Amino acid sequence: MRADLRSLPKGAAESIAKHIVAAGQLIDDEPEKALEHARYARSKAGRVALVREAAGLAAYHAGEWAEAIAELRASRRMGGGPGHLAILADCERALGRPERALEFARSSDAAQLSVDQAVELRIVIAGARRDMGQLDAAVVALQGDDLDAKRRDPWSARLFYAYADNLAAAGRTEEAVRWFINAAEADVEEETDASERASELSGGAPAQFLVQVPKPPAPAEADAAKADADKADDAESGAAGSGAAGTDADDEVEAEDGAATDSVAADAADKGDASAEDDDVVNDAAADVDAADENDADKGNGGAGNGGAEDRAAVADAAESVADRKDSAVSADADEAAKKNVNEKDDNAS
Repeated sequence: MRADLRSLPKGAAESIAKHIVAAGQLIDDEPEKALEHARYARSKAGRVALVREAAGLAAYHAGEWAEAIAELRASRRMGGGPGHLAILADCERALGRPERALEFARSSDAAQLSVDQAVELRIVIAGARRDMGQLDAAVVALQGDDLDAKRRDPWSARLFYAYADNLAAAGRTEEAVRWFINAAEADVEEETDASERASELSGGAPAQFLVQVPKPPAPAEADAAKADADKADDAESGAAGSGAAGTDADDEVEAEDGAATDSVAADAADKGDASAEDDDVVNDAAADVDAADENDADKGNGGAGNGGAEDRAAVADAAESVADRKDSAVSADADEAAKKNVNEKDDNAS
Protein backbone atom coordinates (compact mmCIF):
# COMPACT_ATOMS: atom_id res chain seq x y z
CA MET A 1 0.00 0.00 0.00
CA ARG A 2 2.79 2.44 0.88
CA ALA A 3 4.35 2.04 -2.54
CA ASP A 4 1.05 2.94 -4.18
CA LEU A 5 0.64 6.04 -2.01
CA ARG A 6 4.16 7.41 -2.44
CA SER A 7 2.98 9.91 -5.03
CA LEU A 8 0.92 11.63 -2.31
CA PRO A 9 2.20 14.09 0.30
CA LYS A 10 3.24 12.30 3.48
CA GLY A 11 0.34 13.57 5.63
CA ALA A 12 -2.23 12.87 2.93
CA ALA A 13 -0.81 9.39 2.32
CA GLU A 14 -1.21 8.48 5.99
CA SER A 15 -4.78 9.77 6.10
CA ILE A 16 -5.74 7.91 2.90
CA ALA A 17 -4.14 4.72 4.22
CA LYS A 18 -6.23 4.88 7.41
CA HIS A 19 -9.44 5.23 5.46
CA ILE A 20 -8.56 2.32 3.18
CA VAL A 21 -7.73 0.13 6.17
CA ALA A 22 -11.02 1.10 7.81
CA ALA A 23 -12.90 0.23 4.62
CA GLY A 24 -11.26 -3.19 4.56
CA GLN A 25 -12.20 -3.86 8.18
CA LEU A 26 -15.85 -2.88 7.72
CA ILE A 27 -16.50 -4.28 4.27
CA ASP A 28 -18.05 -7.58 5.40
CA ASP A 29 -20.15 -6.46 8.37
CA GLU A 30 -20.90 -2.81 7.55
CA PRO A 31 -20.40 -2.37 3.79
CA GLU A 32 -22.14 1.04 3.72
CA LYS A 33 -19.69 2.53 6.21
CA ALA A 34 -16.84 0.87 4.36
CA LEU A 35 -18.03 2.60 1.18
CA GLU A 36 -18.03 5.96 2.95
CA HIS A 37 -14.35 5.55 3.88
CA ALA A 38 -13.50 4.41 0.37
CA ARG A 39 -15.30 7.34 -1.22
CA TYR A 40 -13.46 9.77 1.01
CA ALA A 41 -10.14 8.20 -0.01
CA ARG A 42 -11.13 8.44 -3.67
CA SER A 43 -12.02 12.11 -3.30
CA LYS A 44 -8.48 12.79 -2.06
CA ALA A 45 -6.53 10.37 -4.24
CA GLY A 46 -8.60 9.59 -7.30
CA ARG A 47 -5.54 8.97 -9.48
CA VAL A 48 -4.18 6.13 -7.40
CA ALA A 49 -5.12 2.63 -8.70
CA LEU A 50 -5.19 1.12 -5.21
CA VAL A 51 -7.69 3.73 -4.01
CA ARG A 52 -9.98 3.17 -6.99
CA GLU A 53 -9.79 -0.59 -6.45
CA ALA A 54 -10.76 -0.20 -2.77
CA ALA A 55 -13.66 2.04 -3.77
CA GLY A 56 -14.83 -0.50 -6.36
CA LEU A 57 -14.74 -3.41 -3.91
CA ALA A 58 -16.57 -1.44 -1.25
CA ALA A 59 -19.24 -0.39 -3.76
CA TYR A 60 -19.67 -4.01 -4.81
CA HIS A 61 -20.25 -5.21 -1.25
CA ALA A 62 -22.67 -2.33 -0.65
CA GLY A 63 -24.71 -3.28 -3.72
CA GLU A 64 -23.74 -0.22 -5.78
CA TRP A 65 -23.19 -2.20 -8.96
CA ALA A 66 -22.71 0.60 -11.50
CA GLU A 67 -20.31 2.45 -9.21
CA ALA A 68 -18.35 -0.75 -8.63
CA ILE A 69 -17.96 -1.31 -12.38
CA ALA A 70 -16.74 2.26 -12.94
CA GLU A 71 -14.20 2.13 -10.10
CA LEU A 72 -12.82 -1.30 -10.96
CA ARG A 73 -12.48 -0.40 -14.65
CA ALA A 74 -10.59 2.73 -13.65
CA SER A 75 -8.31 0.68 -11.42
CA ARG A 76 -7.54 -1.69 -14.29
CA ARG A 77 -6.68 1.18 -16.63
CA MET A 78 -4.32 2.70 -14.08
CA GLY A 79 -2.69 -0.44 -12.75
CA GLY A 80 -2.97 -2.88 -15.61
CA GLY A 81 -3.58 -6.60 -15.20
CA PRO A 82 -6.80 -8.60 -15.43
CA GLY A 83 -8.36 -6.90 -12.42
CA HIS A 84 -11.44 -8.35 -10.73
CA LEU A 85 -13.15 -9.98 -13.70
CA ALA A 86 -15.43 -12.14 -11.57
CA ILE A 87 -16.73 -9.14 -9.63
CA LEU A 88 -17.20 -7.11 -12.82
CA ALA A 89 -19.14 -9.98 -14.38
CA ASP A 90 -21.26 -10.37 -11.27
CA CYS A 91 -22.10 -6.66 -11.32
CA GLU A 92 -23.31 -7.03 -14.91
CA ARG A 93 -25.51 -9.90 -13.77
CA ALA A 94 -26.92 -7.79 -10.95
CA LEU A 95 -27.76 -5.05 -13.44
CA GLY A 96 -29.71 -7.55 -15.54
CA ARG A 97 -27.08 -7.91 -18.27
CA PRO A 98 -25.95 -11.56 -18.09
CA GLU A 99 -24.83 -11.55 -21.71
CA ARG A 100 -22.23 -8.91 -20.86
CA ALA A 101 -21.03 -11.11 -18.02
CA LEU A 102 -20.29 -13.87 -20.54
CA GLU A 103 -18.00 -11.52 -22.46
CA PHE A 104 -15.54 -11.44 -19.56
CA ALA A 105 -15.05 -15.21 -19.85
CA ARG A 106 -14.17 -14.78 -23.54
CA SER A 107 -11.76 -11.89 -22.98
CA SER A 108 -7.98 -12.28 -23.20
CA ASP A 109 -7.72 -11.15 -19.58
CA ALA A 110 -9.43 -14.35 -18.44
CA ALA A 111 -6.35 -16.36 -19.42
CA GLN A 112 -4.24 -14.28 -17.01
CA LEU A 113 -6.30 -15.08 -13.93
CA SER A 114 -4.93 -17.14 -11.07
CA VAL A 115 -6.56 -20.50 -10.39
CA ASP A 116 -8.77 -19.23 -7.59
CA GLN A 117 -9.82 -16.18 -9.63
CA ALA A 118 -10.63 -18.41 -12.60
CA VAL A 119 -12.85 -20.58 -10.41
CA GLU A 120 -14.72 -17.51 -9.16
CA LEU A 121 -15.26 -16.39 -12.73
CA ARG A 122 -16.63 -19.83 -13.67
CA ILE A 123 -19.09 -19.61 -10.79
CA VAL A 124 -20.31 -16.22 -11.98
CA ILE A 125 -20.53 -17.36 -15.61
CA ALA A 126 -22.63 -20.34 -14.51
CA GLY A 127 -24.93 -17.90 -12.75
CA ALA A 128 -25.20 -15.81 -15.90
CA ARG A 129 -26.14 -18.88 -17.92
CA ARG A 130 -28.76 -19.69 -15.33
CA ASP A 131 -30.13 -16.13 -15.53
CA MET A 132 -30.57 -16.68 -19.27
CA GLY A 133 -32.48 -19.92 -18.70
CA GLN A 134 -29.59 -22.11 -19.89
CA LEU A 135 -29.70 -24.49 -16.93
CA ASP A 136 -27.75 -27.36 -18.50
CA ALA A 137 -25.09 -24.97 -19.78
CA ALA A 138 -24.77 -23.55 -16.26
CA VAL A 139 -23.99 -27.04 -14.93
CA VAL A 140 -21.44 -27.68 -17.69
CA ALA A 141 -19.72 -24.33 -17.06
CA LEU A 142 -18.65 -25.54 -13.61
CA GLN A 143 -17.28 -28.90 -14.67
CA GLY A 144 -13.55 -29.44 -14.78
CA ASP A 145 -10.65 -31.34 -13.27
CA ASP A 146 -11.03 -29.48 -9.99
CA LEU A 147 -14.64 -30.64 -9.62
CA ASP A 148 -13.50 -33.68 -7.67
CA ALA A 149 -15.13 -34.58 -4.36
CA LYS A 150 -11.79 -35.81 -3.02
CA ARG A 151 -10.01 -32.49 -3.56
CA ARG A 152 -9.61 -29.94 -0.81
CA ASP A 153 -8.53 -26.72 -2.49
CA PRO A 154 -9.28 -23.36 -0.86
CA TRP A 155 -12.09 -22.87 -3.36
CA SER A 156 -13.47 -26.44 -3.33
CA ALA A 157 -16.36 -25.72 -0.96
CA ARG A 158 -17.58 -22.77 -3.06
CA LEU A 159 -17.19 -24.69 -6.31
CA PHE A 160 -19.01 -27.78 -4.99
CA TYR A 161 -21.77 -25.61 -3.55
CA ALA A 162 -22.27 -23.71 -6.81
CA TYR A 163 -22.34 -26.97 -8.75
CA ALA A 164 -24.94 -28.45 -6.39
CA ASP A 165 -27.04 -25.30 -6.56
CA ASN A 166 -27.14 -25.38 -10.36
CA LEU A 167 -27.90 -29.10 -10.38
CA ALA A 168 -30.88 -28.41 -8.13
CA ALA A 169 -32.05 -25.62 -10.46
CA ALA A 170 -31.82 -28.05 -13.37
CA GLY A 171 -34.04 -30.56 -11.53
CA ARG A 172 -31.26 -33.08 -10.87
CA THR A 173 -32.10 -33.40 -7.20
CA GLU A 174 -30.24 -36.60 -6.30
CA GLU A 175 -26.98 -35.30 -7.77
CA ALA A 176 -27.56 -31.95 -6.07
CA VAL A 177 -27.90 -33.61 -2.67
CA ARG A 178 -24.68 -35.54 -3.21
CA TRP A 179 -22.73 -32.40 -4.14
CA PHE A 180 -24.19 -30.37 -1.29
CA ILE A 181 -22.86 -33.10 1.00
CA ASN A 182 -19.48 -32.86 -0.74
CA ALA A 183 -19.54 -29.10 -0.24
CA ALA A 184 -20.39 -29.49 3.45
CA GLU A 185 -17.48 -31.88 3.93
CA ALA A 186 -15.09 -29.49 2.18
CA ASP A 187 -16.40 -26.45 4.07
CA VAL A 188 -14.27 -26.74 7.21
CA GLU A 189 -14.91 -23.08 8.06
CA GLU A 190 -18.68 -23.61 7.73
CA GLU A 191 -19.07 -20.61 5.46
CA THR A 192 -21.95 -22.13 3.49
CA ASP A 193 -25.31 -23.68 4.34
CA ALA A 194 -24.54 -26.79 2.31
CA SER A 195 -25.68 -29.18 5.06
CA GLU A 196 -29.03 -27.42 5.37
CA ARG A 197 -29.55 -27.44 1.61
CA ALA A 198 -28.80 -31.16 1.43
CA SER A 199 -31.27 -31.80 4.24
CA GLU A 200 -34.01 -29.75 2.58
CA LEU A 201 -33.64 -31.48 -0.77
CA SER A 202 -33.63 -34.93 0.82
CA GLY A 203 -36.86 -34.35 2.70
CA GLY A 204 -35.46 -33.23 6.04
CA ALA A 205 -33.03 -36.08 6.74
CA PRO A 206 -29.83 -34.89 8.47
CA ALA A 207 -26.99 -34.60 5.97
CA GLN A 208 -24.70 -36.91 7.94
CA PHE A 209 -27.20 -39.77 7.51
CA LEU A 210 -27.62 -39.36 3.78
CA VAL A 211 -26.07 -41.92 1.48
CA GLN A 212 -23.72 -40.16 -0.91
CA VAL A 213 -23.24 -42.95 -3.43
CA PRO A 214 -26.05 -45.47 -3.88
CA LYS A 215 -25.05 -49.14 -3.72
CA PRO A 216 -25.37 -51.09 -6.96
CA PRO A 217 -28.18 -53.67 -6.82
CA ALA A 218 -27.38 -57.35 -6.40
CA PRO A 219 -27.25 -59.34 -9.69
CA ALA A 220 -30.62 -60.99 -9.06
CA GLU A 221 -32.21 -57.66 -8.12
CA ALA A 222 -30.66 -56.01 -11.14
CA ASP A 223 -32.06 -58.72 -13.46
CA ALA A 224 -35.51 -58.39 -11.87
CA ALA A 225 -35.41 -54.61 -12.18
CA LYS A 226 -34.38 -54.89 -15.83
CA ALA A 227 -37.18 -57.37 -16.51
CA ASP A 228 -39.71 -55.02 -14.89
CA ALA A 229 -38.39 -52.12 -16.92
CA ASP A 230 -38.57 -54.13 -20.16
CA LYS A 231 -42.11 -55.22 -19.30
CA ALA A 232 -43.14 -51.61 -18.66
CA ASP A 233 -41.55 -50.51 -21.95
CA ASP A 234 -43.38 -53.27 -23.83
CA ALA A 235 -46.66 -52.29 -22.22
CA GLU A 236 -46.19 -48.63 -23.14
CA SER A 237 -45.15 -49.55 -26.69
CA GLY A 238 -48.09 -51.90 -27.14
CA ALA A 239 -50.56 -49.40 -25.73
CA ALA A 240 -49.24 -46.67 -28.04
CA GLY A 241 -49.50 -48.84 -31.17
CA SER A 242 -52.78 -50.68 -30.56
CA GLY A 243 -55.33 -47.90 -31.17
CA ALA A 244 -59.10 -48.26 -31.09
CA ALA A 245 -59.12 -51.44 -33.23
CA GLY A 246 -56.84 -53.21 -30.78
CA THR A 247 -59.05 -52.19 -27.91
CA ASP A 248 -62.17 -53.53 -29.62
CA ALA A 249 -60.44 -56.83 -30.45
CA ASP A 250 -59.30 -57.22 -26.87
CA ASP A 251 -62.83 -56.52 -25.64
CA GLU A 252 -64.24 -59.22 -27.95
CA VAL A 253 -61.65 -61.78 -26.84
CA GLU A 254 -62.32 -60.95 -23.21
CA ALA A 255 -66.08 -61.29 -23.76
CA GLU A 256 -65.65 -64.70 -25.44
CA ASP A 257 -63.30 -65.90 -22.74
CA GLY A 258 -65.69 -64.66 -20.06
CA ALA A 259 -68.59 -66.53 -21.71
CA ALA A 260 -66.49 -69.70 -21.93
CA THR A 261 -65.58 -69.36 -18.29
CA ASP A 262 -69.23 -68.82 -17.28
CA SER A 263 -70.26 -71.89 -19.31
CA VAL A 264 -67.68 -74.09 -17.64
CA ALA A 265 -68.75 -72.84 -14.21
CA ALA A 266 -72.46 -73.43 -15.03
CA ASP A 267 -71.80 -76.98 -16.20
CA ALA A 268 -69.83 -77.68 -13.07
CA ALA A 269 -72.75 -76.42 -10.93
CA ASP A 270 -75.43 -78.37 -12.84
CA LYS A 271 -73.47 -81.60 -12.79
CA GLY A 272 -72.80 -81.80 -9.11
CA ASP A 273 -72.24 -85.56 -9.30
CA ALA A 274 -68.88 -85.01 -11.03
CA SER A 275 -65.77 -85.86 -9.05
CA ALA A 276 -64.10 -83.27 -6.78
CA GLU A 277 -60.92 -83.62 -8.78
CA ASP A 278 -62.67 -82.52 -11.98
CA ASP A 279 -64.14 -79.51 -10.14
CA ASP A 280 -60.64 -78.42 -9.17
CA VAL A 281 -59.46 -78.79 -12.76
CA VAL A 282 -62.34 -76.67 -14.03
CA ASN A 283 -61.60 -73.98 -11.47
CA ASP A 284 -57.91 -74.05 -12.40
CA ALA A 285 -58.86 -73.72 -16.06
CA ALA A 286 -61.03 -70.69 -15.30
CA ALA A 287 -58.20 -69.13 -13.33
CA ASP A 288 -55.80 -69.77 -16.22
CA VAL A 289 -58.22 -68.06 -18.62
CA ASP A 290 -58.24 -64.99 -16.37
CA ALA A 291 -54.44 -65.08 -16.15
CA ALA A 292 -54.23 -65.28 -19.93
CA ASP A 293 -56.52 -62.24 -20.20
CA GLU A 294 -54.33 -60.27 -17.85
CA ASN A 295 -51.18 -61.35 -19.70
CA ASP A 296 -52.67 -60.28 -23.02
CA ALA A 297 -53.72 -56.92 -21.60
CA ASP A 298 -50.17 -56.31 -20.33
CA LYS A 299 -48.66 -57.19 -23.71
CA GLY A 300 -51.02 -54.99 -25.74
CA ASN A 301 -52.29 -55.83 -29.27
CA GLY A 302 -48.91 -55.76 -31.02
CA GLY A 303 -46.66 -58.71 -31.93
CA ALA A 304 -46.03 -59.39 -28.25
CA GLY A 305 -49.74 -60.21 -27.77
CA ASN A 306 -49.73 -63.41 -29.89
CA GLY A 307 -48.47 -65.47 -26.99
CA GLY A 308 -51.48 -64.43 -24.88
CA ALA A 309 -53.90 -65.61 -27.60
CA GLU A 310 -52.20 -68.99 -27.80
CA ASP A 311 -52.37 -69.33 -24.03
CA ARG A 312 -56.12 -68.68 -24.02
CA ALA A 313 -56.67 -71.22 -26.82
CA ALA A 314 -54.78 -73.88 -24.87
CA VAL A 315 -56.70 -73.09 -21.71
CA ALA A 316 -60.03 -73.18 -23.57
CA ASP A 317 -59.14 -76.61 -24.98
CA ALA A 318 -58.32 -77.84 -21.50
CA ALA A 319 -61.64 -76.53 -20.19
CA GLU A 320 -63.54 -78.20 -23.05
CA SER A 321 -61.75 -81.49 -22.38
CA VAL A 322 -62.73 -81.33 -18.73
CA ALA A 323 -66.33 -80.58 -19.65
CA ASP A 324 -66.40 -83.60 -22.00
CA ARG A 325 -65.04 -85.80 -19.25
CA LYS A 326 -67.74 -84.52 -16.88
CA ASP A 327 -70.48 -85.18 -19.50
CA SER A 328 -69.16 -88.67 -19.96
CA ALA A 329 -69.15 -89.19 -16.21
CA VAL A 330 -72.75 -87.94 -15.93
CA SER A 331 -73.84 -90.17 -18.82
CA ALA A 332 -72.17 -93.15 -17.21
CA ASP A 333 -73.92 -92.37 -13.94
CA ALA A 334 -77.26 -92.14 -15.75
CA ASP A 335 -76.72 -95.46 -17.52
CA GLU A 336 -75.77 -97.11 -14.24
CA ALA A 337 -78.83 -95.67 -12.52
CA ALA A 338 -81.12 -96.89 -15.32
CA LYS A 339 -79.57 -100.30 -15.21
CA LYS A 340 -80.06 -100.39 -11.44
CA ASN A 341 -83.75 -99.49 -11.82
CA VAL A 342 -84.27 -102.29 -14.35
CA ASN A 343 -82.65 -104.78 -12.02
CA GLU A 344 -84.80 -103.60 -9.13
CA LYS A 345 -87.98 -104.04 -11.26
CA ASP A 346 -86.88 -107.53 -12.27
CA ASP A 347 -86.29 -108.40 -8.64
CA ASN A 348 -89.73 -107.08 -7.68
CA ALA A 349 -91.34 -109.00 -10.50
CA SER A 350 -89.71 -112.13 -9.34
